[in-house]
Amino acid sequence: MVVLEFSIYPLDKGVSLGPYVARAVEIVDASGLDYQTHAMGTVIEGEYAQVMGVVQRCFEAMSRDCDRVECIMRFDYRKDRQGMIRGKVASVERRLGREVRK
Repeated sequence: MVVLEFSIYPLDKGVSLGPYVARAVEIVDASGLDYQTHAMGTVIEGEYAQVMGVVQRCFEAMSRDCDRVECIMRFDYRKDRQGMIRGKVASVERRLGREVRK
């Protein structure tokens, strides 16, 4: 399984990018993969081809009407695990003995 965090947004549409970010989140949601959106991006979990396909679909949707698109991503692959989006946070919470702010 892969946990992939990414941010994708146009660089040529001014300072208010919410409509473009929402477009990407709709694509992520429609994928059926587990995900969490936060202030600086979205984390999705699935097989490598699945998560990369989601990023590709987001890029294709954004590049239709944007002349310059930036995408930042990183991923963590573990052959032996799934449920890592919440599992990584739960691991830290166990060590702290409390919940972290979400």
